[in-house]
Amino acid sequence: MAADETFYDDVHVGEHVESPGLTVTEAHVSLYRGLAAEPDDDPGAVPELLPLCLSTGLGWRVPRPPLAVRAFMGFEWQIVKPLRVGDTIRGRSRVAQKRAMRDGGVIVEEHEVVDQRDDVVQRGRFTFLVARRPPTP
Repeated sequence: MAADETFYDDVHVGEHVESPGLTVTEAHVSLYRGLAAEPDDDPGAVPELLPLCLSTGLGWRVPRPPLAVRAFMGFEWQIVKPLRVGDTIRGRSRVAQKRAMRDGGVIVEEHEVVDQRDDVVQRGRFTFLVARRPPTP
């Protein structure tokens, strides 16, 4: 388990990761609209929360193992500009804050979704409770 997770002790303020890119297709939009029961009022438009969903999934494709998250404590999210089918997105995350607690700590990550022109299209902050590394036997 230890090699498959990044623990509170392993994280440093200022660290950043960037995901690979993904071109948003009509299939992504159709699947999202079907699951979210969101109407298709503007063909070619990407639903506002789809980039957040895709970017979260792309986070599993970065070289660092995922955080040992024990609780999702909250998030703030801002949509900066709309996307269209055919745009390519990627995610950038940076550790903004770290606060120790008894069995772990709170980590705040700032996250941006950028398009193929490197323009920020969405941004926000995620707050996680992350476990400390377990003691070695």
